[in-house]
Amino acid sequence: MYQKVGGERMNENYFEEKYDDMDEDIQQKEALVLEAEKIDEIEDDHEASQKINQLRRSWRQIHYWESEYEEDLKNRFEAAIDAFYAKFKEAEKEHEAAKRALIEKAKELSQAKDLKQTTKAQQELFEEWKKIPSAGRNLDDVLWEEFQKARQVFYDRKQEAWENMNQNFDKAKEAKEALIEKAKELEDSVEWKKTSEKFRDLMTQWREAGFAGKEDNDALWEAFNSARQKFYTRRNAFYEELHSTQAVNLKEKQELIEKARAIKDSEDYSRENTETMKDLAVQWKKIGSCGKNKDDKIWNEFREINDIYFDGLGKSNAKRQADHQNRMKDARARKVDLLNNQKRQIERLQDSLYGLVSEQEMKDIEAQIQQKEDFIKELEAQIEDIDSKIGE
Repeated sequence: MYQKVGGERMNENYFEEKYDDMDEDIQQKEALVLEAEKIDEIEDDHEASQKINQLRRSWRQIHYWESEYEEDLKNRFEAAIDAFYAKFKEAEKEHEAAKRALIEKAKELSQAKDLKQTTKAQQELFEEWKKIPSAGRNLDDVLWEEFQKARQVFYDRKQEAWENMNQNFDKAKEAKEALIEKAKELEDSVEWKKTSEKFRDLMTQWREAGFAGKEDNDALWEAFNSARQKFYTRRNAFYEELHSTQAVNLKEKQELIEKARAIKDSEDYSRENTETMKDLAVQWKKIGSCGKNKDDKIWNEFREINDIYFDGLGKSNAKRQADHQNRMKDARARKVDLLNNQKRQIERLQDSLYGLVSEQEMKDIEAQIQQKEDFIKELEAQIEDIDSKIGE
């Protein structure tokens, strides 16, 4: 029951404390083993290496009790780490092979004649290179130097070709000066869409004009870009003000809708309320556009509230039934006109699809067509509803 430690006799409590310590240490080692066996779940190699170093430091800090179970845990711990490094080394070999393949491609491109396309291809190779992880600390620099050397052969040839183009600088300068004059003629235009297209065309011509030489190229660009920016600044200010105005118009129309809705929901068909509803319609007409993407929807909402109110007005007074019928017919006619107008707009939009190059413009127009087709369905449903009420 007793043992001498440090010259003193210890009781059985000492052993219990030691066993508790051993259990705690073993539990910690078991936890470290589980963490080590999950190392391969970490995608970032650097992070995984740091994790391994951390686990090893933690392992060394735990007391070794010289038990067989601890040896088993240690073997599992080291096996998990060895498995990761084996996988890591295999990955480095794959990375080396991938980088060497890019080096060969760079060598193949070094003598290509199409400088523009080859520059793009070289840049794509460089982007691919950046995506390939490390091939090992000892190899990375060597492979990079080989890659850069192969690429530099092409860029040296490209530089030489540019230097031989000095004879074309005067021609490029003359072309750019002409483009500057055209840009200045357009800088005060208020035909925003049409002029924007012209400036895009001028920009294309500018790029095609080529380099005008270090002494003139920047100054020419400043003059050309100044005219462009003057127009774009004015255009942006116009649209900013337009959008601000449209936002105000939208808010005012929404307020009219809420007023109309309150009267409609009250089901009070007094002369005063009827006159107010008519006045709201007059106010509506005085308010400008909310933007082509909102006008139809908000108008339909306002019109629907009006239709509901005036429908209720007609039903509330038998003496006014004839007037009610006429209003319903008028409402139907307006919706038919609006429906026909929407169909014509769809035809124009469909015609405008031909010849478009921009996928985004095609998507925008198709979205507008879909919106109007949805609106037509709503109108048809409303017309059908009105027809049913007129026939009652």
